Amino acid sequence: MTSNDDILRALGRVEGRLTGIEENVALLRQEMSDEKANAHDGRAVIHKRLDEQARQISHLDTRVAISGGADAQIRAEIGTLKETIEKNQETVGPALEEWKRMKTIGYGISGLIAFAGLTTGGIVAYASDGAVAALRHWLKIS
Repeated sequence: MTSNDDILRALGRVEGRLTGIEENVALLRQEMSDEKANAHDGRAVIHKRLDEQARQISHLDTRVAISGGADAQIRAEIGTLKETIEKNQETVGPALEEWKRMKTIGYGISGLIAFAGLTTGGIVAYASDGAVAALRHWLKIS
């Protein structure tokens, strides 16, 4: 038979092992808790990044929509301006043609005046010798 001492020793060994197992379980729980906290922090960072990406995409969509609306307005405004310019050209076109015609006539008149001046100058130069001789004879200058 076994004695009380053997039983108590066996119970001490079982109790020691249980204490070791409890410590190991506590360590495992602590490690699992740390890993769980780290995983939670990692997921929080990922969710924060996803939220930021969603916000940026939404902002980009808004910008694209605004740009599209602005482009449509600009195109409409350009079309209106083009029509106005064409109407103005039709209205002003005859006056511009008349101005060009008057300018051409002015150049012709200027040319005629210059030609007449040159002709008169040439005649005066050619006739000056005879005029000087006639003037000296009239004034009786030798």
